[in-house]
Amino acid sequence: MPKTLAAIPRAVLVGVQLPGVSDVDHQGDLAELGRLVHTLGFEVVGTVSQKRNGLASGTVVGEGKLKELAKLTGGTGEIPTGAPDRKSKAREKWESDDEEEEEEPEELDEEGEPTARATVVVVDHELSPSQARNLERATQAQVLDRTGVIVDIFHRHAKSREARMQVEIARLNYVAPRMREGAGGTERQQGRGAGDSQLELDRRKVRDRIAELKQQLAAIHADQDQRRFARKDQQRVALVGYTNAGKSSLMRALTGSEVLVADRLFATLDTTVRALQPETRPRILVSDTVGFIKKLPHDLVASFKSTLDEALEASLLLYVVDAADPTSEAQLEVTRGVLREIGAETVPSLLLLNKADRLDPAQRAAAIARHPEGLVLSAHSHDDVMALRQRIIDHFEKSMVEAELVIPYAKQALIAEVYETARVVSESFDESGRRLLIRALPGALARLTQR
Repeated sequence: MPKTLAAIPRAVLVGVQLPGVSDVDHQGDLAELGRLVHTLGFEVVGTVSQKRNGLASGTVVGEGKLKELAKLTGGTGEIPTGAPDRKSKAREKWESDDEEEEEEPEELDEEGEPTARATVVVVDHELSPSQARNLERATQAQVLDRTGVIVDIFHRHAKSREARMQVEIARLNYVAPRMREGAGGTERQQGRGAGDSQLELDRRKVRDRIAELKQQLAAIHADQDQRRFARKDQQRVALVGYTNAGKSSLMRALTGSEVLVADRLFATLDTTVRALQPETRPRILVSDTVGFIKKLPHDLVASFKSTLDEALEASLLLYVVDAADPTSEAQLEVTRGVLREIGAETVPSLLLLNKADRLDPAQRAAAIARHPEGLVLSAHSHDDVMALRQRIIDHFEKSMVEAELVIPYAKQALIAEVYETARVVSESFDESGRRLLIRALPGALARLTQR
């Protein structure tokens, strides 16, 4: 059943334009934050932006902008002095009953409709725990920062056991320093663990859970490393790029696989490996990877090491860029930055300027002028996909070497492996056995000749 307007959480975005950040980049960051928030199911009802030399230490924005923000949320715009009052459950119930009796009339807009107040404040910067608390007290709204939004999206979209564990580690690392004392304050526990407050015990549980998850992930990664080792001599292509650039659409078009394709951020969090179709000999494996984004939390980059390893160990990287996005150049730089961070910048690559079906002739010409080495294409065009397939095949063809292989009749069981890992150009038979002229990658050829 679709949500009613009242049931959709309303959010207001907050951004600070720091020195060195252009107006275009700042507006692009806020627009991207809006898409992230929309992915969580929120409705954006306002934006508060300010130019500053630095983030305000207490509340990110200055006093004037804080009051402007509070008008959108129904808060006071001021941070109460002193510690928050700790109330008993009986007093909280009494005050809530009293508020129901003295309910204020709803504010109406110029058309007589109820004013849509935001219940969530989303800040386009990473907040310290004290900044988040101050904003909550001044706005009377839930406060999220960019990292929290991204972690929450990952948490919702993770499907495989490995992805769920990786996201849980990142989420716990994010939550741990932001945990607060409950209404009971720093009361000491009795019995086991006596002398520790409830907060300290909770944080210890978080640390233990992270250690447990890391141990389980190590076992999964060991199994993945073995599978990758078995594929080390195969031709491997990895699709990399900004989130929602169209990697999964290209994956489906190139391999015919039923991978998830959705017009939303971070739709793919699990690595998928499929063979290029129509299938070649030797096979070319194509892998889809998690999308990147500006200010991607470091914990998520670290926790998704396995999916990034697909990029590091690939023979060819396909940099996928949404050519129709005004911020495509910045997105490409983010992709290159993440790959530099994991040491994959030296892997051979091909730039794909995707979503060409959304470009007018002038935009298409401008994209080609900026990146003459790139391939302009649309994942929805059969001809474009076939042209890309041929470029991939041609890339590996340049690395292949030709050799003659003689397989004695007593070792005919090796024929299947030859056809799996090499392309047979011709074959003949003589008294020594089956004589094959093959083309293969040097590593695969060395392994075949040693058998």
